[in-house]
Amino acid sequence: MTVTLALAGDTMLGRGVGAHLADHRVRDLFGDALLEVVRGTDGVVLNLECCVSTRGRPWPGRVFHFRAPPRAVEALTLLGVRCVTLANNHALDYGVEALLDTLDLLRAAGIAAAGAGPDEAEARAPAQVTVGGQPLTVVGLTDHPQEYAAAADRPGVAWADLPAGVPGWVTGAVAAGRHTGAVLVMPHWGPNMTREPPAHVRAAASALVAAGATVVAGHSAHVFHGAAAPVLYDLGDFLDDYAVDRRLRNDLGVLWLVTLDGGRLARAEALPLRLEFARTDVATGDDARWVERRLRRACADLGSEVTGSAERLELVLP
Repeated sequence: MTVTLALAGDTMLGRGVGAHLADHRVRDLFGDALLEVVRGTDGVVLNLECCVSTRGRPWPGRVFHFRAPPRAVEALTLLGVRCVTLANNHALDYGVEALLDTLDLLRAAGIAAAGAGPDEAEARAPAQVTVGGQPLTVVGLTDHPQEYAAAADRPGVAWADLPAGVPGWVTGAVAAGRHTGAVLVMPHWGPNMTREPPAHVRAAASALVAAGATVVAGHSAHVFHGAAAPVLYDLGDFLDDYAVDRRLRNDLGVLWLVTLDGGRLARAEALPLRLEFARTDVATGDDARWVERRLRRACADLGSEVTGSAERLELVLP
């Protein structure tokens, strides 16, 4: 039996998006075409690039602080999100209280979370979900910032010093997950606003695949990168209120649709996206063709290939 997941990148429901929700429907965050696509899958997994709470105080010394109102969880439910990763550089933007509220609100909505928890052990523990009747292990980790790392007596995120190598607790979690089914690893890795993965990200990807990851789907750059199966190096942004870099075009992105057959990646398709202020939909016309050109070049640079048209591209699997 096969299962199809929609994998989305950085999803920011705070700041301008949260303010937008004060006088707009949750439904207005997404276009009809996008909702039709995700409803045709068995579920969505994404990186939740904010906390969800009304409590907490801004973490000192940081430039950006992202906190979404509790109502924002309805956006995840609308999309059919089955699991989020909270291992990123915004989960603790409003401190421990807000992180714990986020975990509670997700749990109440029936959405699993990986990559953060009330202590180090729970933050590192993979999420175990059933999607389309099949078991899925989701491993979340981030290589920044270290100050958000969970400890034995402190809530936080699953931090890993990836430039120094993938730690054993990560590869161990991946290997253990393969005993039950497919394993999806969602690392928040590398710097912002880059066109390609840096050396330490490529090395970490190889180690995760060697450990048994079915799919590795990264994020952090805010710009989508190329893919070389089974690694989708950066999913780019999915929803936000960010300023647009006209050269890097972080207002254009991709939604990856991956089909899993047991513990094997059977298909990976990329759907072009158009991001506006607090709204995302399927890209068309010149925007879709720009995404196609960019993704073809980025994959070629990694020694891989995509086929198909601008409306739906497919990664050639080995």
